[in-house]
Amino acid sequence: MAIQLRIHVPPHPLIKHWLGVLRDVNTPSAVFRSAMTEIGRWLTYEAIRNDWLPTVDVTVETPLAPCPATFINPEKPLMVIPILRAGLALMEGVQAALPTASVYHLGFARNEETLEATCYLNKLPEQIDPETRILISEPMLATGGTMMATMAELVKRGVDPSLVRIVSVVTAPPALQKLAEAYPQLVIYAGIIDEGLDGNGFIVPGLGDAGDRTFGTN
Repeated sequence: MAIQLRIHVPPHPLIKHWLGVLRDVNTPSAVFRSAMTEIGRWLTYEAIRNDWLPTVDVTVETPLAPCPATFINPEKPLMVIPILRAGLALMEGVQAALPTASVYHLGFARNEETLEATCYLNKLPEQIDPETRILISEPMLATGGTMMATMAELVKRGVDPSLVRIVSVVTAPPALQKLAEAYPQLVIYAGIIDEGLDGNGFIVPGLGDAGDRTFGTN
């Protein structure tokens, strides 16, 4: 079955550049973190550049005359959800683009034998305004288990999937297919779609474990 959800791979040279830095096995952890910040910034820019953010038209006074102006509507709720722990690596870049957004954390651990995701931290509010725009920070979409669990938590709280944007550095067809079947309204902005997964559920060629490479762990 073909993937139906909307996934965008922006042809931006800076996204391509920082993706190359992240792929390189010789990139040290400190540089890897900087690259994650940068690619998070540019993917977020691409994700919000059209009509996703609600705006309001007003008139301001320049030093010379009144002038029409457009601002992000402060009365419309905006939320960012980093998926712990790797999602934190993109957050400096995400928040640079969306400084007024509220941040709520979700933490998942993957069983390396079953590849199933288990939630160990959930800081989402019990109910979420259905008009809330939500941007999810998740560097890797591999099997799709973590994102499926995330979306289930959001829908249970009243979220409209069509108002959700996911920013992800590297994605793979199994995750995209799973999300397409369950949430065709989703929109994903990714650095690239890789060819598939290995026997351990890691994206190939991928970039390794984004969390370990960001935080210098093994």
